[in-house]
Amino acid sequence: MEKINIKMYNINMFKLQKQSLHKLCLHKLSLRLLVFTMCIFLSVSAIYAQEDTDNHEELSEDAPLKTADEIIVRNFWFGIGGDSAMYIVSGLAFGGSFSFGFGSGITIGFKMSWFFNEEDIDTLEINVLLRFYLLKPGDRGPFLQLSGGPSLYNHKGEFSIPSGSGTINGGMSFGWRFVFKNRLFVEPSIRGGYPYLIGANVSAGVCL
Repeated sequence: MEKINIKMYNINMFKLQKQSLHKLCLHKLSLRLLVFTMCIFLSVSAIYAQEDTDNHEELSEDAPLKTADEIIVRNFWFGIGGDSAMYIVSGLAFGGSFSFGFGSGITIGFKMSWFFNEEDIDTLEINVLLRFYLLKPGDRGPFLQLSGGPSLYNHKGEFSIPSGSGTINGGMSFGWRFVFKNRLFVEPSIRGGYPYLIGANVSAGVCL
């Protein structure tokens, strides 16, 4: 009996150590993703600034500069991204997303995100987006975004619609869209809301 108890104790300790290691790894991944988001933000900012400088240098002194109203505005866009979120129910989660939107200045769109975490709980987010660009011409630069929709929870390998459990989510994001060649874009963003506390996203896509 004593040997069995010792064996069970060792098994439980191994499980606890494994769980602690998983949590540590997820926290490290979370930190790396936030650092990666910031690096992408800074790197893209530098590239964007350099490209803008080069474009201005190519222009002659007599050539008029384009105003914000003269820049070609692309009204439709779609993109894919990498996401992380700290959920109140399931904890830290990572995943990917697909989104698209239409409009300039004020954009209406749709985003679908899939998250997974160490507790083997998968989360499907289906959101309607309402985005406000803060600067002209209205399809790039800083933006505020409202989002809302259902969050569906499922245990790994047991996904179904309708889901066994879920809730309504809602939140606000702040991000910055960098546009290259007037068509390709990269945009890092952070968000806060419910049922997640905070999240980060880096996405890339095409404006049409």
